[in-house]
Amino acid sequence: MKTPALFLLALMASSSLSADELSDVKKENESLKREVAELRRQAQKGTAQNTAPAADRKAAIRARYEEDRKTYSGEQLREIEQLYQAANRDLKSPEAKKHLSTLIEKYPKANRTGCAVQYMGQMSTGAEKEKYLRMAISDFGDCYYGSGVQVGAYARLYLAYYYKELGKEKEAKALFDEIRKDFPDAVNHKGKPLVGMLPK
Repeated sequence: MKTPALFLLALMASSSLSADELSDVKKENESLKREVAELRRQAQKGTAQNTAPAADRKAAIRARYEEDRKTYSGEQLREIEQLYQAANRDLKSPEAKKHLSTLIEKYPKANRTGCAVQYMGQMSTGAEKEKYLRMAISDFGDCYYGSGVQVGAYARLYLAYYYKELGKEKEAKALFDEIRKDFPDAVNHKGKPLVGMLPK
């Protein structure tokens, strides 16, 4: 039976080491073991932390939809969804804006209305764009898309970059700072963190 190469090397090394040197080697080995165990623990903790925001978003979405169920009847909820999906089929069409406007007017407390206001902000220009994005932030900040995008955070991102285009650096910076501070786990529709989309 062949002796493993590592065992042979260890045997050769130990035969030429003094007792003190062997003790130091053992201590270093124990220290390395502890470091590896700590790194594994941190990696497992990091994985748990990475999945926590996604779980929190799902819980927030469920809670927000539950509010709608308490506020609107089944028939109203169906109409809300029909209007939203009719617009969502082609957001660039004139009909889309009409459906979103109807949704905003008829159902001002619905979660889907928050998404509609955000869409209107993205689709609009000038003062109208600012109006809708500010409305999304102030009145619909707790609304969510099914993808996990939070309207309040997403509207801040769009409005901040709009201000940046206009040269309103102070206003833009204030919104970027709010995202960093208040929405560190917010994501876009592809699941990428919004903080990674901010200027450095």
